[in-house]
Amino acid sequence: MSRPPTRLKLPIGIQSFRKIREGGFYYVDKTPFIAALAEGANYYFLSRPRRFGKSLFLDTLAAAFAGERALFTAHDGSDGTAPRPALYLADHWDWAKRYPVVRISFGQGIRHSPEELDEAIAWQLDANAARLNVPISRAHGIAERFADLITAAAEAYRQRTVVLVDEYDKPILDHITRPDLAAVMRERLRNFYSVLKERDADLHFVFLTGVSKFSKVSLFSGLNNLADITLIDEFATLCGYTETDLDTVFAPEFIAAEQEGRPLSRSEVRAWYNGYWWGSNARVYNPFDVLQLLRFRTFRPWWFESGTPTFLVELLKERAFFTPRLERLFATEALLSSFDVEAIEPEALLWQTGYLTIADAHSAGGLIEYELTLPNTEVRTALNQALTHVLLPSRPGESLTQIVRMLQQGDSEGLHHHFVRLFASIPHDWYRNNPIAQYEGYFASVCYSHLASLGLPLKAEAVSEAGQVDLVIEAGATIWVIEFKVVSGEAATGEAMAQIQARDYAAPYRGKPGVARVIELGVEFSKTRRTLVGWHAHEWVAQR
Repeated sequence: MSRPPTRLKLPIGIQSFRKIREGGFYYVDKTPFIAALAEGANYYFLSRPRRFGKSLFLDTLAAAFAGERALFTAHDGSDGTAPRPALYLADHWDWAKRYPVVRISFGQGIRHSPEELDEAIAWQLDANAARLNVPISRAHGIAERFADLITAAAEAYRQRTVVLVDEYDKPILDHITRPDLAAVMRERLRNFYSVLKERDADLHFVFLTGVSKFSKVSLFSGLNNLADITLIDEFATLCGYTETDLDTVFAPEFIAAEQEGRPLSRSEVRAWYNGYWWGSNARVYNPFDVLQLLRFRTFRPWWFESGTPTFLVELLKERAFFTPRLERLFATEALLSSFDVEAIEPEALLWQTGYLTIADAHSAGGLIEYELTLPNTEVRTALNQALTHVLLPSRPGESLTQIVRMLQQGDSEGLHHHFVRLFASIPHDWYRNNPIAQYEGYFASVCYSHLASLGLPLKAEAVSEAGQVDLVIEAGATIWVIEFKVVSGEAATGEAMAQIQARDYAAPYRGKPGVARVIELGVEFSKTRRTLVGWHAHEWVAQR
């Protein structure tokens, strides 16, 4: 009888490569990417959402370039540290060369002024100089001292310097709601990063990570050799866990969960936390979510709760964003890459921060267009819960589980009464004082975000041969096919249901395996009465 695989410690919140390797933690081997990067260009930029492992990867890069070979080779644990297998880089790296590594990180704390930013950078430059045992002048400005450090390190080690910058954009993003201050921070950083061009002769390798993709013109002026690998197929899985990683590295945790009577359904894990795409054919899991799930064995929006995007939600409210578009919208690569404090496009911000991902890429001529969508159940549910709070002044009377049961049981009448009460609870003064309630898509946005917050699989603007229906909800064996219309008068017109039936939007679902009931639902809102005036439902039931 074979022994179950050994369980290791879960590396939740650990960004130290040494601690993981010596402390007996699980580690997904990302070192093949380091070998590929070293063989390619010298200057790289990578954009990924927060808590996706960027800092740990930079720490692994630092250990490789500093020549800390013992951390990459196999070890039996004889010195008191944990036993560990060899990593890919152990036999695919020139360990005879040791490079001086300068590390700058903006991940911790908020700098409230450009002076505080300068002080934080100065402290890090001094710390790097002390670690490398090289002198730098204190009489110069921040940029000059950075340049001195790079050159002094190269001269002292007789190898060109490696520079690693983590969260390069955080001092700007921390003040994104104050564009004037954010612009000042950007100018400070542009001056600082300009050193990377000026000291090219003394630099061997440069790697910058962050959440956003500020344009090279605005932040990296002149650094034309900076290779953006954000959407390069070869590096698509550099951050995040793959399906294979869960099958192999974390297999002991899934086995233990089953043996202890709390099995974790892989299909449910996939629906909740997988779905992120940055190239190739691979979709990856949010690593923070996977580790928290394995620790607590509870499905929750762990990543979302670790940093509520208040600014993002307020921006969508301010722009009167039509929230059903979260399920399917289109953006060019230029739009996804264009982010600056003076011009924030919701699509770019949603994608760069991880609340949207790429569903597909379409090309025609020389144009590449990306189809964006919500990545998984966690983001769909949690983001729409946050949006519902800004779209509505009060919470619905019924419990959310009660509404889910209505959808599963095909209770059209109960759902109708629920939405009537929902809109009736909105005070008239709230309509007058909130511009978001004035735009035509408000009613559909409320319905979509409220329903999307329930955690059920759904599609907005679902495409079929007959066209696009506004919303399709999969509630167990019951499928809802919904069309919304805003009418200018005070009475229902029947247009929503007429469109559903004329174009037969429900056809792909009738007779589908596992589907017991299909409900066609036409919903109409009156702009003048600010309430539901039309609710027409037609039910198809599978023959037994």
